[in-house]
Amino acid sequence: MATILAPHDSAAVPAALAPSARMLAREVRAFAYMRCMSAFGRAVPLSESGEGRTVVVIPGFLASDSTTARLRKSLEKAGFAVHGWGLGRNRGVTADILERLDARMAALGVEGPVTLVGWSLGGLIAREYAKYAPERVEKVITLGSPFSGSLRANNAWRVYERIAGHPVDRPPVAVTLPEKPVAHTIACWSARDGVVSPASARGRSGERDRAHELDCTHMAFVAHPRAIRTVAKLILD
Repeated sequence: MATILAPHDSAAVPAALAPSARMLAREVRAFAYMRCMSAFGRAVPLSESGEGRTVVVIPGFLASDSTTARLRKSLEKAGFAVHGWGLGRNRGVTADILERLDARMAALGVEGPVTLVGWSLGGLIAREYAKYAPERVEKVITLGSPFSGSLRANNAWRVYERIAGHPVDRPPVAVTLPEKPVAHTIACWSARDGVVSPASARGRSGERDRAHELDCTHMAFVAHPRAIRTVAKLILD
């Protein structure tokens, strides 16, 4: 197995860097509502016009395309050409994840580079795919994705290891998470995120082109109207 190359040994970083138990409890209380809204909520009216711009949305850990439905419906209604990742439930990084996503991109038959929007783990996959196939990706927008610093500065790594079957810092594919893709990269983060450390999702200078703060919980990145409106604006920026 390859090791994720981080700026420092993630095991040596205090677990206190993860969001507090109080913030995690807030996420848990809001989970059912936000999950319902992300999957079944009505499309959010957007002032932007997508004019056919192609966007592929990659879901977070244990989520699927149904979880990003509200975001995709909102973008589609505004004129974006939006696609889910089409690979079922995201159960973690696999040895062939980038090849499978590349086959999906090829199957879409899109001419020209696309914008990838990745939520949480989906953002890490989006960043790595943009390095794997730079000719296919124009922009990467991550939503609460822990690409910077300690891979244990979040409240999900233990569950991830149990389900994915490998240590969070030893995935079955060679990646360098903090390394910025050639594509223009925008990191969205929130001080209210109860799952991922804001610093991990915000990143450092040189690890992304821009960082954009949102005021939402981790689940709300793909569900709250304000977050969805912001994503639309960032796609066109």
